[in-house]
Amino acid sequence: MKKKYPDYSIEKEFTVKGFVAGIDEAGRGPLAGPVVAAAVILQPQLLSKSGINDSKKIVEKERVRLFELIQKISLSFGFSFVDNEIIDKINILQATQLAMRKAVESLTIKPDHLLVDGNYFKEFGIPFTTIVKGDSKSISIAAASIIAKVVRDKWMVDVADRLFPEFGFAKHKGYGTKEHYKAIEKHGLCPLHRRSFLKKFTNFDLNISYNYKIL
Repeated sequence: MKKKYPDYSIEKEFTVKGFVAGIDEAGRGPLAGPVVAAAVILQPQLLSKSGINDSKKIVEKERVRLFELIQKISLSFGFSFVDNEIIDKINILQATQLAMRKAVESLTIKPDHLLVDGNYFKEFGIPFTTIVKGDSKSISIAAASIIAKVVRDKWMVDVADRLFPEFGFAKHKGYGTKEHYKAIEKHGLCPLHRRSFLKKFTNFDLNISYNYKIL
């Protein structure tokens, strides 16, 4: 059976209005670290057989290759972090919306229409369309999913794991694996953990003090 890839057909409905940006996020579910959103405006004439797909369907090595390709063939791309402390203050849904808005605002070209993965988006002055499982339907959203995933994973390896190697962030990227829960039970919560996701563990961090700086 031939593998199906997302294409540019949805984008074509809106390109008559101008530039179309795809938006997606990575990191809604982890117990630690930021949520990252990305926005991408692609050049359709350069997309033939690019291999761009939903980041969840691609192995890490291929994601990194496509990340580099997307940077070359996009008219503009941007991404934004919202950290765990803000997630705890405003909840993950609102933090994701904030990251998406900031990602769009970081684009060097203002889009005329947004294609957003999922079924909810908080409007902020640009027309938009939400698409459930959009990363498997729209190539622009799929490209954004790759940017967000690669950027977040790299941060969890280069920053989170370097600061707190005892938690194994380089391996699980902050998700709730068995190893991650065991590390929390042993070491308590570090400053990168989302307290709102780990309420039953909040008593563990009362006597733990970390002196750290996120670069």
